[in-house]
Amino acid sequence: MNIVCGNCKYYFVTHDKNRPWGCNKFGFKSNTIPCQEVKNASGTDCAYYEKKSFKKTREINKHAGKII
Repeated sequence: MNIVCGNCKYYFVTHDKNRPWGCNKFGFKSNTIPCQEVKNASGTDCAYYEKKSFKKTREINKHAGKII
């Protein structure tokens, strides 16, 4: 399985320049992508990967003709 952390609902980006990526499910920040950190520690792919749902960021207001 090829896991992409950027598509996981538990992935987050930090403001820490030494540990810029994190995983809310495992509760850590790291200087490597979380799925790689999990693979290095356990020898297996991340078991908690869940694809995040993306919402539409814009809808057209039919009455006003504006983008909201």
